[in-house]
Amino acid sequence: MPEQDVTYPPHIVAMVRERWASNADAIVVRSPNDGGGWVDITGAQARQQVDAVAKGLIATGVQPGDKIGIYSRTRWEWTVADLAIMSAGAVPVSIYDTSSDAQIEWICRDAEVSMIIAEQSLHVAHANAVKDGGTTPLGKVVCIDDGALDELAKAGAAVSDEALEERLATVTHDSLATVMYTSGTTGLPKGVELTQFSYVRHVTGMVESMHDVVYEKDASTVLFLTLAHSLARLVQFCLLYSGLVIGYCPDSSKLLPLIGSMRPTLLLAVPRVFEKVYNGAEQKAAADGKVKIFRWAAKQSIDYSRALDAPGGPGFALKMKHRVADMLVLKKIRELLGGRAHWAVSGGSPLGDRLGHFYRGLGLTVLEGYGLTETNAASHVNRPELAKIGTVGPPLPGIEVSIADDGEILMRGKQLFRGYHNNADATAEAMDGGWFHSGDLGSQDADGYLSITGRKKELIVTAGGKNVSPAELEDVVRGYALISQCVAVGDNQPFIAALLTLDADALPGWLKGKGMEPMTVQEAARDPRIIERVQKAIDRANGHVSRAESIRAYRILDEDLTIENGFLTPSLKVRRGRVLEHFAPVVDDIYASKHTAK
Repeated sequence: MPEQDVTYPPHIVAMVRERWASNADAIVVRSPNDGGGWVDITGAQARQQVDAVAKGLIATGVQPGDKIGIYSRTRWEWTVADLAIMSAGAVPVSIYDTSSDAQIEWICRDAEVSMIIAEQSLHVAHANAVKDGGTTPLGKVVCIDDGALDELAKAGAAVSDEALEERLATVTHDSLATVMYTSGTTGLPKGVELTQFSYVRHVTGMVESMHDVVYEKDASTVLFLTLAHSLARLVQFCLLYSGLVIGYCPDSSKLLPLIGSMRPTLLLAVPRVFEKVYNGAEQKAAADGKVKIFRWAAKQSIDYSRALDAPGGPGFALKMKHRVADMLVLKKIRELLGGRAHWAVSGGSPLGDRLGHFYRGLGLTVLEGYGLTETNAASHVNRPELAKIGTVGPPLPGIEVSIADDGEILMRGKQLFRGYHNNADATAEAMDGGWFHSGDLGSQDADGYLSITGRKKELIVTAGGKNVSPAELEDVVRGYALISQCVAVGDNQPFIAALLTLDADALPGWLKGKGMEPMTVQEAARDPRIIERVQKAIDRANGHVSRAESIRAYRILDEDLTIENGFLTPSLKVRRGRVLEHFAPVVDDIYASKHTAK
């Protein structure tokens, strides 16, 4: 049916309400309780909670178009606040729970946030510091843990259903649904304006494209990615609309027990989570003296998955090896992930062929996707009926893609952002010629499946004039269990080098598996035995590229790159500019040394 002939719901609240009405007596979401179990919430209860808070917002003076910040970890109350703010005709503005006072101040000032719904006392303290500073319109801060949503519900008890519906009726396709701030790998975060139609059109297309995943019998997931990020928020709306049961996990340290009790059919994660599951399983096997068995089983899983893409599929011998590998190792990892997960969605950065095939070989197909906040989180995703490992899939319905002469990915479509908040110049630059210029480099195959080859602004140009995209090198190096981050360098230099960090979580198990004594990350960074192992990871990565593109020197840093020290964004992307600036003396030392290039 032509796009112009399709009638879409007026807003995302209507879409969620529709599903909650059909599932009025069924469980739609689950919230963890203090005892390690779940509090089950039906569709009717969910609707009642959202409406009650929306009435409270109206009763306390919130007007259509007002901006209200949500400053919290991922939890059911985040979603209640989000939908209630929209129901009251206001505009939710997400704030990462790890944000600094300066970041909160910038968002409140730029977006004109007048109220913040914070989660805990710590968040309240940060928000109040901004409020008391007097440089923003922020006038009110309330706390979820102190019963703020219940208080709002009480305050709105006298507001009629009719009054709520009148307020919601002011929300249309063209209404601003949210302002989402980019995670800021460079400069100040930009406020991305997304309309209600952007969500309505996108959710409709995504649910259509992922039908077999979201409508699987007894489908469920445990949501732990931060809802302040565009990907988790968009996918959550898709799941609420489809009726898939969502269990919320505010505390990632409790993720595996919650997955064990929920037994989800779908996992939503970033590649680093899949890397940690794999590395954790390998380190446990090493500690138990079974690392050779684990690695053999992992190879069978990868070989089996690769053979699925070959004419004729896996042969008899490989099937038998795979069956043994499953009994010895693979089924244990499936059980660690709840035992029922057939599908996973991954985005944010490349997963890599090796892990993609490993997980598919054990029965979990990871559907990689791609997008930016400006494309409302997702522009591409692999389809259940045809997942091409190593690609991010074809475009979602309603999105048109073109590859520029220099390889940049260009997109357009009605569900893309309408512009940057208070930044017309940046909007004009990003939407040059009517196309959104992503800043990413890629290529499409005959089926329209997109492969990401790098980031335009991150291209390294060596002194010899060689253009090097660091992503492929970095991804392979990070695949080694002991390495947490890799940042390739080499602009205007004679060769490519890298800054590496060690994974503090993986280090103890790795050392035990190798029969080595415990040591700190700082000690490990200087231990010749560990340096020798790291060199093997570098050699493996270099095997994927030409000599001119290979890493010929490196330094292991004494500290990891984290959100807390400002080297990673809240969505776990490396702030490359900040890393290069801070560690400039280390980079200079690499190129000043006469014997580092091999």
